[in-house]
Amino acid sequence: MNRHDDDRTGADSGNERPSGVSDETVEALGALSKALETTERARGHLYGFHQLTGTADFELDDAVRLLHRAGHHREAEAVRREILGRNVIPGHWTFQIIEAYNATYHRPFAELEQQIVRDLAGGRDHLFEAELKARRRTTGHPAHTPGPKRAETD
Repeated sequence: MNRHDDDRTGADSGNERPSGVSDETVEALGALSKALETTERARGHLYGFHQLTGTADFELDDAVRLLHRAGHHREAEAVRREILGRNVIPGHWTFQIIEAYNATYHRPFAELEQQIVRDLAGGRDHLFEAELKARRRTTGHPAHTPGPKRAETD
C-alpha cells in the first residue's frame, strides 16, 4: 500500500491550509495569485517585445548595408537616420518600458501579494491549487502523489 494513499491534503508540498483560514480566504488568495500570474505572462510578452524589437533594429544594419550596395544611398541613410536606434515610444527604448513596468506595477503587485499571503495564510502559497490537486488526484496511483518526493511503499 502507498504510504500516502489516504493523504489527500498535499501536506508533503508545504501548501496545507493553516487552521482558521476560511474557504473564502483560500478562494480570494487563489484569485490574487491568478492575477499575479497573469502579470507574469504580460511581463513575458514585454520581454518578447523587447527582444524582437532589438533584433529588428540589428537587422536594419543589413538592410542599410544592402541598400548601399544596391546603390540606394539616400534610402539607406534615411533608414539609418530615421529608424535605426529610434525610441519605440517618446524617450524610451524597450528596456526602459520593462524597467518602468517592473518598478511601477509588477514589483509592487508581487510584494503586496506576498504580504497578503504572509498575513492571511502564514506565507503558504497556492493553497487553492494544492487543495484542488488533493481533490483531483487518484490515491494509490504512482503519478498522483501529494508532493514532489517519490512515494514510498510500506
